[in-house]
Amino acid sequence: MARYFRDVWRLRYFWLALVSMDLRRRYRRSMLGVGWSLLHPIAMTAVLCTVFSTLFQEDVRTYGPFLLAGLVTWNFVVSVLNHGCQCFFLGESYIRQYPAPLAIYPLRATLGAGIHFLLGLAVVLVLVWCLNGFSNLPALVSLVPTLLMLFVVGWSVAVCMGVINVMFQDTQHLTEVVIQVLFYVTPIIYPAKLLRDRHLAWFVTINPAATFLELIRQPILDGVVPSPATYGLGMAAALTAAGLAVLTLGKAERRLVFYL
Repeated sequence: MARYFRDVWRLRYFWLALVSMDLRRRYRRSMLGVGWSLLHPIAMTAVLCTVFSTLFQEDVRTYGPFLLAGLVTWNFVVSVLNHGCQCFFLGESYIRQYPAPLAIYPLRATLGAGIHFLLGLAVVLVLVWCLNGFSNLPALVSLVPTLLMLFVVGWSVAVCMGVINVMFQDTQHLTEVVIQVLFYVTPIIYPAKLLRDRHLAWFVTINPAATFLELIRQPILDGVVPSPATYGLGMAAALTAAGLAVLTLGKAERRLVFYL
């Protein structure tokens, strides 16, 4: 395992070049460039905030940042799932020419999604600072382990989705349906308290996306460090996802090229 990750790190200039190439190709001849990745969650926040702040009787000054943080995080999840499904097909020409570790290609998808996520998170921080200020700046340091765990989960999910989609190419279409369902059962546009008040707290507990939403929202919006129990759930999600990715790629890596 250590040697495998050393090989991945040794080829860092290769996969960083792939990420750079993806960004340049996506925003080539675009006036806004990477700003388009921010326009979508900001526009969605403006529209949904207008509707749901009234429905949930929430103050726009607090509900707006709450909603934007949720949408930015959710967009990272969606991007990892969608681009993870295609990661090995996009890297097919490289896979056929050079026997690099296959984990590089899901890493490429995760880093691309991560760059957009960090830009969106920066917008959330600016919005919170402008509207409400930060009551406890040191609490923001707790975002560092959260982002590391989220990166591990994203990379692991991209690995699993990529392998499964190569073997069964209807996976990408099924994923689109699952994403739509998960959006409404994850506390993105509504507080998790609504589920807990209706005796559905278990649903929040078993949903890793809900866990990471809390880990991100609490330091930024409430100025508090998340509880050890919440960190424990995030760590469990990261370790479980990483274990599944290792098992999946370990079984499929030598045979995957024959399915492409």
